[in-house]
Amino acid sequence: MVPDNAQEKMEAFLGKLRQRLRGMSDEDVREIVEELRSHITDKAAAGGALTPGGVDAALSVLGSPEELASQYLTYGLLARAEVSRSPLHLLDCLFRWGSLSFAGFCVLLASLVGYVLGIACILCAFLKPFHPHTAGLWTYPDSGDHIAVSLRLGFGTPPSGGKDLLGWWIVPIGLTVGSGLVMLTTRFALWCGRQYRRSHKLLQG
Repeated sequence: MVPDNAQEKMEAFLGKLRQRLRGMSDEDVREIVEELRSHITDKAAAGGALTPGGVDAALSVLGSPEELASQYLTYGLLARAEVSRSPLHLLDCLFRWGSLSFAGFCVLLASLVGYVLGIACILCAFLKPFHPHTAGLWTYPDSGDHIAVSLRLGFGTPPSGGKDLLGWWIVPIGLTVGSGLVMLTTRFALWCGRQYRRSHKLLQG
């Protein structure tokens, strides 16, 4: 017979987890809860029965319901992002992942840099016809003997002594480099997401 206190501990944990899984389908939540109930029962059983100590040990390995729910949600988002391959969907997932771990934060930061640079190059190429004398890749004297480089979208006045380095070549180069950066950043983030999913065997079901 299952001791009431052991059963209550397990059900209380699963109840908190279920509440944190809002946003997932009822079927997915049910599968996750049943999977974890079976997992906890297998790990906590001693001599064919659950014990309070066994349940505590099994739950301590899983972590808090809040952390576990966040991992499940992130796993689901990463799986859907890999199917859609939408940068916006992927960024939404990366922001959630970045709030969970340092590794996720690093992937988010690198992806933001890649997307910002890529979009800036594409915007510069599109804005060049509207701002032919100011948009482009500019070089200008910095303090001392240094030369600074700036990708300008055409707004404002170019720096004194500046030079438009590429001229109209910024259009094909900006479109090519920008599109390449967006594509490579998406591939990088999806690869990192796959590694995350592979490292969380319990979450894969």
